[in-house]
Amino acid sequence: MKIVVLKSSGNTHGSSNLLADKFIQGAKDNGHIITEIDVFKANVKSCTGCVACGYEGDCAQNDDMTFIRRAILDSDMIVFVTPLYYYGFSAQLKTVIDRFCAFNSSLTSKQMKSVLISAAWNTDGWTFEALETHYKTLVRYLHLEDCGSILGYGCGTVRTTESSEYPQLAYKLGKSI
Repeated sequence: MKIVVLKSSGNTHGSSNLLADKFIQGAKDNGHIITEIDVFKANVKSCTGCVACGYEGDCAQNDDMTFIRRAILDSDMIVFVTPLYYYGFSAQLKTVIDRFCAFNSSLTSKQMKSVLISAAWNTDGWTFEALETHYKTLVRYLHLEDCGSILGYGCGTVRTTESSEYPQLAYKLGKSI
């Protein structure tokens, strides 16, 4: 299976990317082909709502979303990786998701699989509620098959993340795909 991993942390060696790397290792160990995209560093402009794409065509903006779009549509699974910023996706990942409108029909008709990986400093039980709700809405709207989530509570530093159960859980999820 081809898997595209959309990483969106400004901290390249941070907790959310650590969990993503463990997932990737497990998926590779199971024979899957991985494409990693650092959407934090990508040049992706915000959707302007101009609808020049007609919701299924070329975007009026010429940026890295052209490459990201091809990578997504060439894959069987999307892995959304984000640090938890104010209880939601990072702005960079949300910007990429907003740009899905230019290939909405192609994306929904593929019926791809998906995974959510996130890390947060907070340990309160409600920490990931808003993110999970948004993710589940994307899964429903885009006709994705949710294959699981790794939600790292209390992963405020790489050291605490490394000593937690979450890296092993991420590896196991990747290996199970």
